[in-house]
Amino acid sequence: MSEPVPAPQGPAPAAPGAQPPGPAAASEAAASGAALPVVEFRSVTKTYGAGSRALTAVRDITFTVEDRPGRGEFVAILGPSGCGKSTLLRLIAGLGPQHPPTAGEVLVKRRPVLGPGADRGMVFQDYTSFDNRSVEDNIAFGLECQGVPTRERRERAREWIAKVGLSVDRDAHKYPHELSGGMRQRVAIARTLILHPRIILMDEPFGALDPSTRLSMQDQLVELWREQESTVFFVTHSIEEAVYLGDRVYVMSTGPGRLAKEVSVPPPDRPARVMQREKEFLEVVFELRDLVERLGKRGPEGP
Repeated sequence: MSEPVPAPQGPAPAAPGAQPPGPAAASEAAASGAALPVVEFRSVTKTYGAGSRALTAVRDITFTVEDRPGRGEFVAILGPSGCGKSTLLRLIAGLGPQHPPTAGEVLVKRRPVLGPGADRGMVFQDYTSFDNRSVEDNIAFGLECQGVPTRERRERAREWIAKVGLSVDRDAHKYPHELSGGMRQRVAIARTLILHPRIILMDEPFGALDPSTRLSMQDQLVELWREQESTVFFVTHSIEEAVYLGDRVYVMSTGPGRLAKEVSVPPPDRPARVMQREKEFLEVVFELRDLVERLGKRGPEGP
């Protein structure tokens, strides 16, 4: 589902000789008035199976995404197929079988990720609407789970129908089978953002859309992100999309997945159709394309 599952997080038990647990660090930072990092990966590895059948999806991933109050941050994740991009998202989301990591720590606001939580929302590439619910009821689903009164959740759902570019009059009572792919993804995005998650995880949400619709959705996502002021992790195979949307781009290598490079890119301060034709933009795209192609030619390593 695209909406976050309300599940509170709590502290994980400390291993013998380990550093003080996340909540202690969080309390210390709060007392000092310092902003907590939104997401931290500390030497994270994920391996499936054991022995000769072991398969390592990602190895020794370390990064920190700081809090940026009043703005948020957009982190795009690029890399060859099979490099573990989606694994990173699902580790942050607390979704199995990727969660928990085999080694290392994944922290949200300095607390270990123990499972799904209402502070994180995920949008998948596949269309995940309930077939037996209308557009309005799909978007209001998370609010219904939270016990929000019917009138309030319907009003808020209608606001979000308009925010994602659908028509309240024409589309609110349609069912998923009556919608185009782009319309269904708008519903999925609205269903996630209506809950105002602190972290938005997007796994190739525009991958199945035609080029024109994709550009329009990119522009709309930028507007919604700026309004939400959330931290977004966005997986894509499109280098142009990553460079346009991201404040920074994480480029991953394959076999197993590692964080190969972090690249800061200019913010999307012009429409996608304009910015993606500019010389400076294309130079960054060509540089990253060469890097991704080189990384994709490297042979896999053992686990």
